[in-house]
Amino acid sequence: MSIDRLTLEKIAHLARLELNEADADKALSDMNQMLLFVEKLKEVDTRGVEPLVTMSHEVNALRSDEEYPHLERAKALATAPDHDTQYFRVPKVLE
Repeated sequence: MSIDRLTLEKIAHLARLELNEADADKALSDMNQMLLFVEKLKEVDTRGVEPLVTMSHEVNALRSDEEYPHLERAKALATAPDHDTQYFRVPKVLE
């Protein structure tokens, strides 16, 4: 399998890439090399090989959830510079 110029232009359009003549030639060559490599990988006998979920054998060190004291809403709102009955008011950042 190989990629022709028309397919490359379609891929570039879908990816919103602008390719000049030199870039297009290089991309076409690189993509065809990648496809050749994938074809070569298809020749490898992988029967009996378990698929990998991850390349790392590290295990996440998780901690247990702990409850911490928190401010009551009324106290938190009372210390806020600007608020209404239930919410903090903040300056508008988007126009």
